[in-house]
Amino acid sequence: MIEYLSIHGLGVIGDATVELDPGFTVVTGETGAGKTMVVTALNLLLGARADAGAVRHGASRATVEAGFRLAPGNAALRLAAEAGAVLDDDADTDDGAEPALVVTRSVGAAGSSGRSRASAGGRGVPVALLGELGEHLVAVHGQTDQLRLKSPAAQRHALDSFAGTAVAEALTAYRRDYEAWKQSAAELAEITTHEQDRAREAENLQRSLEEIDHAAVEAGEDAAVRAMIERLENVEELRAASLGAHAHLAGADAAETVEIPSAEALIESARQSLLAAPGQDEDLSGMARRLAEAGILLADISGDLAGYAARLDDDAGADLDTAQSRLAELTRLMRLYGPELADVIAWAETHRPRLEELQGDSGRIDELTAEVARLEQQVLAGAAELTRLRGEAARELSGLVSEELHALSMPDASFHATVSTGGEPGPHGADEIRLLLQPHAGAEPRPLGKGASGGELSRVMLALEVVLAATDPVPTFVFDEVDAGVGGEAAVQIGRRLARLARHVQVIVVTHLPQVAAFADRHVKVTKDSDSEAGFTTSDVASLDGEDRVGELARMLAGRSGSGAARDHARELLEASHA
Repeated sequence: MIEYLSIHGLGVIGDATVELDPGFTVVTGETGAGKTMVVTALNLLLGARADAGAVRHGASRATVEAGFRLAPGNAALRLAAEAGAVLDDDADTDDGAEPALVVTRSVGAAGSSGRSRASAGGRGVPVALLGELGEHLVAVHGQTDQLRLKSPAAQRHALDSFAGTAVAEALTAYRRDYEAWKQSAAELAEITTHEQDRAREAENLQRSLEEIDHAAVEAGEDAAVRAMIERLENVEELRAASLGAHAHLAGADAAETVEIPSAEALIESARQSLLAAPGQDEDLSGMARRLAEAGILLADISGDLAGYAARLDDDAGADLDTAQSRLAELTRLMRLYGPELADVIAWAETHRPRLEELQGDSGRIDELTAEVARLEQQVLAGAAELTRLRGEAARELSGLVSEELHALSMPDASFHATVSTGGEPGPHGADEIRLLLQPHAGAEPRPLGKGASGGELSRVMLALEVVLAATDPVPTFVFDEVDAGVGGEAAVQIGRRLARLARHVQVIVVTHLPQVAAFADRHVKVTKDSDSEAGFTTSDVASLDGEDRVGELARMLAGRSGSGAARDHARELLEASHA
Protein backbone atom coordinates (compact mmCIF):
# COMPACT_ATOMS: atom_id res chain seq x y z
CA MET A 1 0.00 0.00 0.00
CA ILE A 2 0.97 3.65 -0.38
CA GLU A 3 1.83 5.24 2.99
CA TYR A 4 2.31 8.78 1.75
CA LEU A 5 2.41 10.80 -1.45
CA SER A 6 4.41 14.04 -1.83
CA ILE A 7 3.97 16.37 -4.81
CA HIS A 8 6.17 19.39 -5.51
CA GLY A 9 5.79 21.74 -8.47
CA LEU A 10 3.34 19.61 -10.46
CA GLY A 11 0.55 21.47 -12.25
CA VAL A 12 -1.33 23.70 -9.83
CA ILE A 13 0.13 21.91 -6.79
CA GLY A 14 3.10 23.75 -5.36
CA ASP A 15 3.95 21.63 -2.34
CA ALA A 16 1.66 19.00 -0.81
CA THR A 17 2.04 15.79 1.15
CA VAL A 18 -0.83 13.49 2.03
CA GLU A 19 -0.72 10.53 4.40
CA LEU A 20 -2.69 7.53 3.17
CA ASP A 21 -4.19 4.61 5.07
CA PRO A 22 -5.31 1.11 4.11
CA GLY A 23 -8.88 0.82 2.89
CA PHE A 24 -10.84 3.33 0.82
CA THR A 25 -9.51 6.88 0.28
CA VAL A 26 -11.48 9.40 -1.78
CA VAL A 27 -10.06 12.54 -3.42
CA THR A 28 -12.50 15.38 -4.13
CA GLY A 29 -12.38 19.07 -5.00
CA GLU A 30 -13.85 21.68 -7.29
CA THR A 31 -13.38 21.41 -11.03
CA GLY A 32 -9.90 22.60 -11.95
CA ALA A 33 -8.61 22.33 -8.40
CA GLY A 34 -6.08 19.72 -9.42
CA LYS A 35 -7.65 16.40 -8.39
CA THR A 36 -6.27 14.67 -11.45
CA MET A 37 -2.75 15.81 -10.49
CA VAL A 38 -2.88 13.09 -7.84
CA VAL A 39 -3.42 10.50 -10.58
CA THR A 40 -0.81 12.22 -12.77
CA ALA A 41 1.69 12.03 -9.91
CA LEU A 42 1.03 8.32 -9.43
CA ASN A 43 1.37 7.69 -13.14
CA LEU A 44 4.77 9.39 -13.12
CA LEU A 45 5.85 7.11 -10.26
CA LEU A 46 4.69 4.14 -12.33
CA GLY A 47 6.92 5.06 -15.26
CA ALA A 48 4.49 7.06 -17.42
CA ARG A 49 5.91 9.35 -20.08
CA ALA A 50 6.98 12.67 -18.59
CA ASP A 51 5.38 15.89 -19.86
CA ALA A 52 7.52 18.96 -19.23
CA GLY A 53 4.35 21.06 -19.64
CA ALA A 54 3.01 19.58 -16.41
CA VAL A 55 5.74 21.32 -14.39
CA ARG A 56 4.31 24.20 -12.36
CA HIS A 57 4.85 27.65 -13.86
CA GLY A 58 7.99 29.20 -12.42
CA ALA A 59 9.37 25.89 -11.09
CA SER A 60 12.47 24.29 -12.58
CA ARG A 61 11.38 20.76 -11.80
CA ALA A 62 8.37 18.77 -10.66
CA THR A 63 9.09 16.05 -8.10
CA VAL A 64 6.86 13.25 -6.89
CA GLU A 65 7.66 10.83 -4.07
CA ALA A 66 5.74 7.94 -2.56
CA GLY A 67 6.45 5.53 0.27
CA PHE A 68 5.16 1.99 -0.21
CA ARG A 69 4.65 -0.56 2.56
CA LEU A 70 4.66 -4.00 0.90
CA ALA A 71 4.21 -7.63 1.86
CA PRO A 72 7.57 -9.50 1.92
CA GLY A 73 6.66 -11.61 -1.11
CA ASN A 74 5.82 -8.69 -3.42
CA ALA A 75 7.81 -9.00 -6.65
CA ALA A 76 8.52 -5.25 -6.64
CA LEU A 77 10.82 -5.72 -3.65
CA ARG A 78 12.93 -8.24 -5.55
CA LEU A 79 13.15 -6.02 -8.63
CA ALA A 80 14.11 -2.99 -6.52
CA ALA A 81 16.71 -4.95 -4.55
CA GLU A 82 18.27 -6.24 -7.78
CA ALA A 83 18.61 -2.58 -8.87
CA GLY A 84 20.44 -1.75 -5.63
CA ALA A 85 17.54 -0.16 -3.75
CA VAL A 86 17.77 0.20 0.03
CA LEU A 87 14.71 -1.32 1.69
CA ASP A 88 13.63 -0.18 5.15
CA ASP A 89 12.79 -3.32 7.13
CA ASP A 90 12.80 -1.67 10.56
CA ALA A 91 10.27 1.10 10.16
CA ASP A 92 8.23 1.95 13.25
CA THR A 93 4.92 0.39 12.29
CA ASP A 94 2.45 -1.89 14.01
CA ASP A 95 3.56 -4.82 11.87
CA GLY A 96 7.20 -3.75 11.38
CA ALA A 97 7.80 -6.96 9.35
CA GLU A 98 6.63 -5.37 6.09
CA PRO A 99 9.49 -3.76 4.10
CA ALA A 100 9.19 -0.14 2.96
CA LEU A 101 10.21 1.16 -0.46
CA VAL A 102 10.52 4.86 -1.38
CA VAL A 103 10.12 5.75 -5.08
CA THR A 104 10.74 9.21 -6.57
CA ARG A 105 10.40 10.79 -10.00
CA SER A 106 11.35 14.27 -11.14
CA VAL A 107 10.66 16.05 -14.43
CA GLY A 108 12.47 19.12 -15.76
CA ALA A 109 10.49 22.13 -16.96
CA ALA A 110 10.11 22.86 -20.67
CA GLY A 111 13.22 24.52 -22.04
CA SER A 112 15.38 23.47 -19.11
CA SER A 113 18.35 21.15 -19.40
CA GLY A 114 17.01 18.89 -16.65
CA ARG A 115 16.01 15.40 -17.70
CA SER A 116 13.48 13.05 -16.17
CA ARG A 117 15.01 11.17 -13.26
CA ALA A 118 13.87 8.23 -11.18
CA SER A 119 15.02 6.51 -8.02
CA ALA A 120 13.95 3.52 -5.96
CA GLY A 121 15.14 3.03 -2.41
CA GLY A 122 17.56 5.95 -2.74
CA ARG A 123 19.28 4.49 -5.81
CA GLY A 124 18.97 6.09 -9.25
CA VAL A 125 17.22 3.70 -11.64
CA PRO A 126 16.03 3.78 -15.27
CA VAL A 127 12.50 5.13 -15.69
CA ALA A 128 11.61 1.83 -17.38
CA LEU A 129 12.20 0.06 -14.06
CA LEU A 130 9.43 2.14 -12.48
CA GLY A 131 7.06 0.62 -15.02
CA GLU A 132 8.15 -2.87 -13.98
CA LEU A 133 7.75 -2.01 -10.31
CA GLY A 134 4.38 -0.42 -10.97
CA GLU A 135 2.91 -3.67 -12.29
CA HIS A 136 3.23 -5.03 -8.75
CA LEU A 137 2.43 -1.83 -6.83
CA VAL A 138 -0.54 0.07 -8.25
CA ALA A 139 -3.29 -0.51 -10.81
CA VAL A 140 -4.62 2.76 -12.27
CA HIS A 141 -8.01 2.85 -14.01
CA GLY A 142 -8.99 6.17 -15.50
CA GLN A 143 -10.51 7.88 -18.48
CA THR A 144 -7.40 7.44 -20.62
CA ASP A 145 -5.19 5.07 -18.63
CA GLN A 146 -4.14 1.72 -19.98
CA LEU A 147 -5.81 -1.42 -18.71
CA ARG A 148 -4.08 -3.51 -16.10
CA LEU A 149 -5.44 -6.64 -17.79
CA LYS A 150 -4.76 -5.62 -21.38
CA SER A 151 -2.24 -8.34 -22.24
CA PRO A 152 -3.23 -11.96 -22.98
CA ALA A 153 -0.77 -13.10 -20.30
CA ALA A 154 -2.38 -10.86 -17.66
CA GLN A 155 -5.86 -12.03 -18.64
CA ARG A 156 -4.80 -15.69 -18.45
CA HIS A 157 -3.19 -15.10 -15.06
CA ALA A 158 -6.33 -13.37 -13.77
CA LEU A 159 -8.59 -16.25 -14.86
CA ASP A 160 -6.21 -18.88 -13.45
CA SER A 161 -6.03 -17.04 -10.13
CA PHE A 162 -9.82 -16.81 -10.02
CA ALA A 163 -10.11 -20.53 -10.76
CA GLY A 164 -8.14 -21.33 -7.59
CA THR A 165 -6.31 -24.49 -6.54
CA ALA A 166 -7.87 -26.78 -9.16
CA VAL A 167 -6.22 -24.94 -12.05
CA ALA A 168 -3.06 -24.28 -10.03
CA GLU A 169 -2.53 -28.00 -9.39
CA ALA A 170 -3.41 -28.98 -12.95
CA LEU A 171 -1.07 -26.29 -14.31
CA THR A 172 1.81 -27.50 -12.10
CA ALA A 173 1.41 -31.09 -13.35
CA TYR A 174 1.05 -29.89 -16.95
CA ARG A 175 4.21 -27.78 -16.80
CA ARG A 176 6.19 -30.70 -15.40
CA ASP A 177 5.13 -32.90 -18.33
CA TYR A 178 5.55 -30.06 -20.82
CA GLU A 179 9.14 -29.34 -19.77
CA ALA A 180 10.04 -33.06 -19.89
CA TRP A 181 8.41 -33.35 -23.33
CA LYS A 182 10.26 -30.36 -24.77
CA GLN A 183 13.56 -31.54 -23.31
CA SER A 184 13.20 -35.07 -24.75
CA ALA A 185 12.03 -33.71 -28.11
CA ALA A 186 15.01 -31.33 -28.25
CA GLU A 187 17.43 -34.18 -27.50
CA LEU A 188 15.82 -36.36 -30.17
CA ALA A 189 16.02 -33.54 -32.71
CA GLU A 190 19.66 -32.95 -31.79
CA ILE A 191 20.56 -36.60 -32.37
CA THR A 192 18.63 -37.07 -35.61
CA THR A 193 19.48 -33.69 -37.14
CA HIS A 194 23.21 -34.02 -36.50
CA GLU A 195 23.44 -37.79 -36.98
CA GLN A 196 26.28 -37.58 -39.53
CA ASP A 197 28.20 -35.07 -37.42
CA ARG A 198 27.81 -37.28 -34.37
CA ALA A 199 28.99 -40.32 -36.37
CA ARG A 200 32.11 -38.44 -37.48
CA GLU A 201 32.70 -37.29 -33.91
CA ALA A 202 32.40 -40.89 -32.68
CA GLU A 203 34.85 -42.12 -35.32
CA ASN A 204 37.41 -39.46 -34.42
CA LEU A 205 37.02 -40.10 -30.71
CA GLN A 206 37.41 -43.84 -31.15
CA ARG A 207 40.57 -43.37 -33.23
CA SER A 208 42.06 -41.04 -30.61
CA LEU A 209 41.21 -43.29 -27.68
CA GLU A 210 42.57 -46.38 -29.46
CA GLU A 211 45.77 -44.48 -30.15
CA ILE A 212 46.16 -43.53 -26.47
CA ASP A 213 45.22 -47.01 -25.25
CA HIS A 214 47.67 -48.70 -27.68
CA ALA A 215 50.46 -46.41 -26.49
CA ALA A 216 49.85 -47.57 -22.88
CA VAL A 217 50.92 -44.18 -21.58
CA GLU A 218 52.07 -43.86 -17.99
CA ALA A 219 52.33 -40.55 -16.15
CA GLY A 220 55.97 -39.35 -15.97
CA GLU A 221 57.15 -41.90 -18.52
CA ASP A 222 58.65 -39.25 -20.78
CA ALA A 223 61.16 -38.23 -18.10
CA ALA A 224 62.32 -41.85 -17.73
CA VAL A 225 62.71 -42.25 -21.50
CA ARG A 226 64.73 -39.06 -21.74
CA ALA A 227 67.07 -40.33 -19.01
CA MET A 228 67.49 -43.63 -20.89
CA ILE A 229 68.30 -41.83 -24.14
CA GLU A 230 70.92 -39.72 -22.42
CA ARG A 231 72.57 -42.88 -21.02
CA LEU A 232 72.51 -44.77 -24.32
CA GLU A 233 74.02 -41.86 -26.20
CA ASN A 234 77.08 -42.05 -23.87
CA VAL A 235 77.38 -45.86 -23.70
CA GLU A 236 81.11 -46.12 -24.60
CA GLU A 237 82.18 -43.54 -22.07
CA LEU A 238 80.02 -45.21 -19.45
CA ARG A 239 81.49 -48.63 -20.23
CA ALA A 240 85.06 -47.33 -20.02
CA ALA A 241 84.38 -45.60 -16.72
CA SER A 242 82.73 -48.62 -15.14
CA LEU A 243 85.43 -51.10 -16.34
CA GLY A 244 88.24 -48.78 -15.19
CA ALA A 245 86.72 -48.46 -11.76
CA HIS A 246 86.19 -52.23 -11.59
CA ALA A 247 89.86 -52.84 -12.51
CA HIS A 248 91.06 -50.67 -9.64
CA LEU A 249 88.91 -52.63 -7.26
CA ALA A 250 89.28 -56.19 -8.62
CA GLY A 251 92.93 -56.15 -9.75
CA ALA A 252 95.08 -56.89 -12.82
CA ASP A 253 92.98 -59.81 -14.05
CA ALA A 254 90.00 -57.60 -14.61
CA ALA A 255 92.01 -54.93 -16.43
CA GLU A 256 93.25 -57.56 -18.97
CA THR A 257 96.27 -55.65 -20.17
CA VAL A 258 97.17 -53.27 -17.41
CA GLU A 259 98.58 -54.40 -14.10
CA ILE A 260 96.70 -52.45 -11.50
CA PRO A 261 97.01 -53.30 -7.84
CA SER A 262 93.75 -54.77 -6.50
CA ALA A 263 92.13 -52.56 -3.89
CA GLU A 264 90.53 -55.65 -2.45
CA ALA A 265 93.94 -57.42 -2.16
CA LEU A 266 95.58 -54.38 -0.61
CA ILE A 267 92.86 -54.09 2.02
CA GLU A 268 93.09 -57.80 2.74
CA SER A 269 96.90 -57.54 3.11
CA ALA A 270 96.47 -54.66 5.53
CA ARG A 271 94.00 -56.66 7.57
CA GLN A 272 96.36 -59.66 7.70
CA SER A 273 99.16 -57.41 8.91
CA LEU A 274 97.05 -56.28 11.80
CA LEU A 275 96.02 -59.79 12.66
CA ALA A 276 99.72 -60.92 12.71
CA ALA A 277 100.59 -58.42 15.45
CA PRO A 278 101.61 -60.07 18.76
CA GLY A 279 99.21 -60.06 21.67
CA GLN A 280 95.51 -59.25 21.72
CA ASP A 281 95.46 -55.46 21.21
CA GLU A 282 91.84 -54.34 21.21
CA ASP A 283 92.49 -51.24 19.08
CA LEU A 284 94.22 -53.21 16.32
CA SER A 285 91.54 -55.89 16.44
CA GLY A 286 88.83 -53.25 15.99
CA MET A 287 90.58 -51.74 12.99
CA ALA A 288 91.07 -55.21 11.50
CA ARG A 289 87.33 -55.79 11.72
CA ARG A 290 86.64 -52.44 10.02
CA LEU A 291 89.04 -53.39 7.18
CA ALA A 292 87.16 -56.66 6.76
CA GLU A 293 83.90 -54.68 6.43
CA ALA A 294 85.51 -52.34 3.89
CA GLY A 295 86.69 -55.32 1.88
CA ILE A 296 83.16 -56.71 1.75
CA LEU A 297 81.80 -53.30 0.65
CA LEU A 298 84.43 -53.00 -2.09
CA ALA A 299 83.60 -56.51 -3.31
CA ASP A 300 79.93 -55.54 -3.58
CA ILE A 301 80.75 -52.37 -5.50
CA SER A 302 83.10 -54.30 -7.76
CA GLY A 303 80.32 -56.77 -8.59
CA ASP A 304 77.86 -53.95 -9.31
CA LEU A 305 80.35 -52.30 -11.66
CA ALA A 306 80.89 -55.56 -13.50
CA GLY A 307 77.14 -56.07 -13.89
CA TYR A 308 76.64 -52.49 -15.07
CA ALA A 309 79.34 -52.89 -17.74
CA ALA A 310 77.82 -56.18 -18.84
CA ARG A 311 74.47 -54.55 -19.40
CA LEU A 312 76.02 -51.98 -21.73
CA ASP A 313 76.13 -54.57 -24.49
CA ASP A 314 76.54 -54.27 -28.21
CA ASP A 315 72.75 -53.75 -28.72
CA ALA A 316 72.86 -50.30 -27.20
CA GLY A 317 72.39 -48.70 -30.62
CA ALA A 318 69.14 -50.56 -31.22
CA ASP A 319 67.95 -49.66 -27.71
CA LEU A 320 68.70 -46.00 -28.41
CA ASP A 321 66.55 -46.09 -31.57
CA THR A 322 63.72 -47.69 -29.65
CA ALA A 323 63.90 -45.09 -26.85
CA GLN A 324 63.98 -42.18 -29.29
CA SER A 325 60.98 -43.58 -31.15
CA ARG A 326 59.06 -43.93 -27.88
CA LEU A 327 59.88 -40.36 -26.89
CA ALA A 328 58.69 -39.10 -30.28
CA GLU A 329 55.39 -40.96 -29.83
CA LEU A 330 54.89 -39.57 -26.33
CA THR A 331 55.72 -36.05 -27.50
CA ARG A 332 53.14 -36.28 -30.31
CA LEU A 333 50.42 -37.43 -27.88
CA MET A 334 51.24 -34.59 -25.49
CA ARG A 335 51.06 -32.09 -28.36
CA LEU A 336 47.60 -33.39 -29.34
CA TYR A 337 45.95 -34.05 -25.98
CA GLY A 338 47.78 -32.18 -23.26
CA PRO A 339 51.02 -30.55 -22.19
CA GLU A 340 51.78 -33.46 -19.83
CA LEU A 341 51.27 -37.22 -20.05
CA ALA A 342 48.91 -36.96 -17.06
CA ASP A 343 46.76 -34.62 -19.18
CA VAL A 344 46.74 -37.18 -22.02
CA ILE A 345 45.47 -39.84 -19.63
CA ALA A 346 42.85 -37.43 -18.21
CA TRP A 347 41.65 -36.49 -21.71
CA ALA A 348 41.05 -40.15 -22.52
CA GLU A 349 39.08 -40.73 -19.33
CA THR A 350 37.01 -37.59 -19.87
CA HIS A 351 36.06 -38.42 -23.47
CA ARG A 352 35.41 -42.12 -23.06
CA PRO A 353 31.81 -41.55 -21.75
CA ARG A 354 31.09 -39.26 -24.72
CA LEU A 355 32.13 -42.04 -27.11
CA GLU A 356 29.84 -44.49 -25.33
CA GLU A 357 27.01 -41.95 -25.65
CA LEU A 358 27.60 -41.44 -29.37
CA GLN A 359 27.91 -45.16 -30.05
CA GLY A 360 24.53 -45.67 -28.35
CA ASP A 361 22.70 -43.22 -30.64
CA SER A 362 20.64 -45.85 -32.44
CA GLY A 363 19.27 -47.26 -29.21
CA ARG A 364 18.81 -43.78 -27.72
CA ILE A 365 16.79 -42.67 -30.76
CA ASP A 366 14.34 -45.53 -30.27
CA GLU A 367 14.11 -44.79 -26.56
CA LEU A 368 13.57 -41.06 -27.07
CA THR A 369 11.00 -41.59 -29.81
CA ALA A 370 8.88 -43.66 -27.45
CA GLU A 371 9.44 -41.19 -24.60
CA VAL A 372 8.44 -38.18 -26.71
CA ALA A 373 5.26 -39.91 -27.90
CA ARG A 374 4.31 -40.86 -24.33
CA LEU A 375 4.95 -37.36 -22.95
CA GLU A 376 3.09 -35.74 -25.83
CA GLN A 377 -0.04 -37.68 -24.92
CA GLN A 378 0.34 -36.59 -21.30
CA VAL A 379 0.78 -32.96 -22.36
CA LEU A 380 -2.30 -33.07 -24.60
CA ALA A 381 -4.34 -34.66 -21.82
CA GLY A 382 -3.10 -32.04 -19.36
CA ALA A 383 -3.92 -29.22 -21.79
CA ALA A 384 -7.43 -30.61 -22.26
CA GLU A 385 -7.92 -30.71 -18.48
CA LEU A 386 -6.75 -27.10 -18.20
CA THR A 387 -9.20 -26.11 -20.93
CA ARG A 388 -12.05 -27.80 -19.07
CA LEU A 389 -11.23 -26.19 -15.72
CA ARG A 390 -10.65 -22.76 -17.28
CA GLY A 391 -13.94 -23.03 -19.15
CA GLU A 392 -15.80 -23.63 -15.91
CA ALA A 393 -14.02 -20.71 -14.23
CA ALA A 394 -14.64 -18.46 -17.25
CA ARG A 395 -18.38 -19.09 -17.13
CA GLU A 396 -18.49 -18.33 -13.41
CA LEU A 397 -16.35 -15.19 -13.83
CA SER A 398 -18.50 -13.98 -16.71
CA GLY A 399 -21.68 -14.32 -14.65
CA LEU A 400 -20.27 -12.57 -11.57
CA VAL A 401 -18.79 -9.62 -13.50
CA SER A 402 -21.99 -9.23 -15.55
CA GLU A 403 -24.00 -9.02 -12.30
CA GLU A 404 -21.67 -6.30 -11.06
CA LEU A 405 -22.06 -4.36 -14.32
CA HIS A 406 -25.85 -4.44 -14.03
CA ALA A 407 -25.57 -2.90 -10.58
CA LEU A 408 -23.19 -0.24 -11.92
CA SER A 409 -25.79 1.35 -14.25
CA MET A 410 -24.91 -0.88 -17.21
CA PRO A 411 -28.05 -3.05 -17.28
CA ASP A 412 -27.68 -4.22 -20.87
CA ALA A 413 -23.97 -4.96 -20.71
CA SER A 414 -22.50 -8.43 -20.33
CA PHE A 415 -18.98 -9.61 -19.66
CA HIS A 416 -17.51 -12.63 -21.43
CA ALA A 417 -14.39 -14.54 -20.43
CA THR A 418 -13.71 -16.92 -23.31
CA VAL A 419 -11.40 -19.92 -23.54
CA SER A 420 -10.50 -21.08 -27.04
CA THR A 421 -8.13 -23.87 -28.04
CA GLY A 422 -6.58 -25.19 -31.23
CA GLY A 423 -3.04 -23.90 -30.96
CA GLU A 424 0.09 -25.82 -30.14
CA PRO A 425 0.59 -26.57 -26.45
CA GLY A 426 2.76 -23.99 -24.75
CA PRO A 427 4.14 -23.44 -21.25
CA HIS A 428 0.68 -22.41 -19.99
CA GLY A 429 -1.45 -24.84 -21.98
CA ALA A 430 -3.09 -24.61 -25.38
CA ASP A 431 -5.71 -21.99 -24.50
CA GLU A 432 -6.24 -18.42 -25.63
CA ILE A 433 -7.95 -16.42 -22.88
CA ARG A 434 -9.88 -13.30 -23.86
CA LEU A 435 -11.85 -10.89 -21.69
CA LEU A 436 -14.62 -9.29 -23.76
CA LEU A 437 -17.35 -6.72 -23.18
CA GLN A 438 -20.76 -6.71 -24.84
CA PRO A 439 -21.96 -3.15 -24.09
CA HIS A 440 -25.57 -3.81 -25.07
CA ALA A 441 -27.78 -6.54 -26.46
CA GLY A 442 -27.18 -7.26 -30.14
CA ALA A 443 -23.62 -5.93 -30.11
CA GLU A 444 -20.65 -8.17 -30.74
CA PRO A 445 -18.46 -8.76 -27.68
CA ARG A 446 -15.26 -6.80 -28.11
CA PRO A 447 -11.93 -6.77 -26.25
CA LEU A 448 -11.77 -4.60 -23.15
CA GLY A 449 -10.98 -1.00 -24.03
CA LYS A 450 -12.77 -1.13 -27.39
CA GLY A 451 -16.36 -0.06 -27.88
CA ALA A 452 -16.77 1.47 -24.40
CA SER A 453 -16.52 5.04 -23.14
CA GLY A 454 -13.97 6.02 -20.52
CA GLY A 455 -16.55 5.98 -17.73
CA GLU A 456 -17.97 2.64 -18.87
CA LEU A 457 -14.52 1.16 -19.10
CA SER A 458 -13.71 2.29 -15.57
CA ARG A 459 -16.90 0.65 -14.32
CA VAL A 460 -16.06 -2.55 -16.20
CA MET A 461 -12.65 -2.62 -14.55
CA LEU A 462 -14.20 -1.87 -11.17
CA ALA A 463 -16.60 -4.78 -11.58
CA LEU A 464 -13.79 -7.08 -12.68
CA GLU A 465 -11.44 -5.98 -9.91
CA VAL A 466 -14.15 -6.45 -7.26
CA VAL A 467 -14.64 -10.05 -8.39
CA LEU A 468 -10.89 -10.74 -8.69
CA ALA A 469 -9.76 -8.84 -5.60
CA ALA A 470 -9.62 -11.82 -3.25
CA THR A 471 -7.66 -14.00 -5.70
CA ASP A 472 -5.41 -11.67 -7.71
CA PRO A 473 -4.79 -8.51 -5.70
CA VAL A 474 -2.45 -5.64 -6.52
CA PRO A 475 -1.73 -3.75 -3.27
CA THR A 476 -3.27 -0.47 -4.45
CA PHE A 477 -6.02 0.43 -6.93
CA VAL A 478 -6.62 3.95 -8.25
CA PHE A 479 -9.86 4.90 -10.05
CA ASP A 480 -10.15 8.28 -11.75
CA GLU A 481 -13.72 9.43 -12.43
CA VAL A 482 -15.03 5.86 -12.26
CA ASP A 483 -18.49 7.36 -11.72
CA ALA A 484 -18.52 9.49 -14.89
CA GLY A 485 -21.99 9.65 -16.43
CA VAL A 486 -23.88 8.06 -13.53
CA GLY A 487 -25.74 9.25 -10.46
CA GLY A 488 -28.42 8.29 -8.00
CA GLU A 489 -28.63 4.63 -7.05
CA ALA A 490 -25.90 3.64 -9.56
CA ALA A 491 -23.48 6.00 -7.78
CA VAL A 492 -24.37 4.38 -4.46
CA GLN A 493 -23.67 0.97 -5.94
CA ILE A 494 -20.31 2.17 -7.23
CA GLY A 495 -19.42 3.46 -3.78
CA ARG A 496 -20.52 0.21 -2.16
CA ARG A 497 -18.38 -1.87 -4.55
CA LEU A 498 -15.36 0.34 -4.06
CA ALA A 499 -15.75 -0.18 -0.33
CA ARG A 500 -16.02 -3.94 -0.89
CA LEU A 501 -12.85 -3.90 -2.98
CA ALA A 502 -11.11 -1.94 -0.19
CA ARG A 503 -11.57 -4.90 2.16
CA HIS A 504 -8.81 -6.66 0.23
CA VAL A 505 -6.64 -3.83 -1.13
CA GLN A 506 -5.97 -0.12 -0.77
CA VAL A 507 -8.36 1.89 -2.97
CA ILE A 508 -7.87 5.54 -4.01
CA VAL A 509 -10.71 7.18 -5.97
CA VAL A 510 -10.96 10.59 -7.61
CA THR A 511 -14.67 11.43 -7.77
CA HIS A 512 -17.20 14.23 -8.00
CA LEU A 513 -20.12 12.22 -6.59
CA PRO A 514 -20.96 12.53 -2.88
CA GLN A 515 -22.69 9.12 -2.98
CA VAL A 516 -19.28 7.56 -3.77
CA ALA A 517 -17.26 9.77 -1.42
CA ALA A 518 -19.51 8.90 1.55
CA PHE A 519 -18.33 5.25 1.48
CA ALA A 520 -14.65 6.20 1.91
CA ASP A 521 -12.67 5.50 5.07
CA ARG A 522 -10.54 8.60 4.46
CA HIS A 523 -11.47 11.81 2.65
CA VAL A 524 -8.83 13.98 0.97
CA LYS A 525 -9.73 17.36 -0.53
CA VAL A 526 -7.81 19.34 -3.14
CA THR A 527 -8.42 23.08 -2.66
CA LYS A 528 -7.65 25.74 -5.26
CA ASP A 529 -6.42 29.21 -4.27
CA SER A 530 -6.09 31.76 -7.08
CA ASP A 531 -3.93 34.85 -6.64
CA SER A 532 -4.77 37.19 -9.51
CA GLU A 533 -2.20 39.79 -8.44
CA ALA A 534 0.62 37.25 -8.31
CA GLY A 535 -0.65 35.68 -11.52
CA PHE A 536 -0.75 32.00 -10.47
CA THR A 537 -3.05 29.45 -8.89
CA THR A 538 -2.06 27.15 -6.03
CA SER A 539 -3.78 23.99 -4.85
CA ASP A 540 -3.42 22.38 -1.48
CA VAL A 541 -4.21 18.82 -0.37
CA ALA A 542 -5.69 18.15 3.06
CA SER A 543 -7.43 15.32 4.90
CA LEU A 544 -10.98 15.95 6.11
CA ASP A 545 -12.89 14.52 9.03
CA GLY A 546 -15.84 15.43 11.20
CA GLU A 547 -17.74 18.53 10.16
CA ASP A 548 -15.14 19.43 7.53
CA ARG A 549 -16.01 16.25 5.69
CA VAL A 550 -19.71 16.92 6.11
CA GLY A 551 -19.16 20.36 4.61
CA GLU A 552 -17.34 18.97 1.59
CA LEU A 553 -20.08 16.42 0.94
CA ALA A 554 -22.63 19.22 1.26
CA ARG A 555 -20.73 21.26 -1.34
CA MET A 556 -20.74 18.26 -3.66
CA LEU A 557 -24.47 17.80 -3.11
CA ALA A 558 -25.70 21.39 -3.36
CA GLY A 559 -22.77 23.50 -4.46
CA ARG A 560 -22.67 25.19 -1.04
CA SER A 561 -21.03 23.80 2.06
CA GLY A 562 -23.05 26.00 4.39
CA SER A 563 -26.49 24.81 3.36
CA GLY A 564 -28.22 23.25 6.36
CA ALA A 565 -30.30 20.90 4.23
CA ALA A 566 -27.23 19.84 2.28
CA ARG A 567 -25.30 19.18 5.47
CA ASP A 568 -28.16 17.09 6.84
CA HIS A 569 -28.24 15.13 3.61
CA ALA A 570 -24.44 14.69 3.83
CA ARG A 571 -24.72 13.26 7.35
CA GLU A 572 -27.45 10.94 6.13
CA LEU A 573 -25.20 9.69 3.34
CA LEU A 574 -22.35 9.04 5.76
CA GLU A 575 -24.60 7.18 8.18
CA ALA A 576 -26.17 5.08 5.43
CA SER A 577 -22.86 4.18 3.79
CA HIS A 578 -21.29 3.01 7.06
CA ALA A 579 -24.35 1.27 8.45
